[in-house]
Amino acid sequence: MIGKPIGRTASAYGYPLLIKELLKSGVTRAPEQEIVYADNRRMAYREFGERVGRLASALAGLGVRPGDTVGVMDWDSTRYLECFFAVPMMGAVLHTINVRLSPEQILCTINHAEDDVILVNSEFLPVLEQIWERVEPGKKLMLLDDSGQVHETHLPLRALPEDHQIRSMI
Repeated sequence: MIGKPIGRTASAYGYPLLIKELLKSGVTRAPEQEIVYADNRRMAYREFGERVGRLASALAGLGVRPGDTVGVMDWDSTRYLECFFAVPMMGAVLHTINVRLSPEQILCTINHAEDDVILVNSEFLPVLEQIWERVEPGKKLMLLDDSGQVHETHLPLRALPEDHQIRSMI
């Protein structure tokens, strides 16, 4: 019996349960249905889908291709949720960097995961500054920031192109 596939049951979905299908379902069936985050941020599926698309487009413009690894250093936020959809939908690998680890442990996970791009919340710039000289070279660093402020840092930050700005509207 080895190699004989198991047939689909009558109750199984007719399409794969991929992350892009989950988003597509909300966008096409209930585009104005609201997604609520932490009681302080609301957006319709339509808007969320557009934001995910803009983030994916910005990452593609940065050179992210299927199979690349994108690290994310952020709190649980709407931007984080957008990353959870945009990165896998591009065929890239999402690496959620545990921001509660020590800088040395973060360094180890970044180098071990072989991140190609790291998306970082401005709050974690000091952590990256401590370890950046020991991060394997060639990684691109993109700032995820809601403040619109200029951050003093020696890190080689890339901002999202103006037409791809990902800003939460809390």
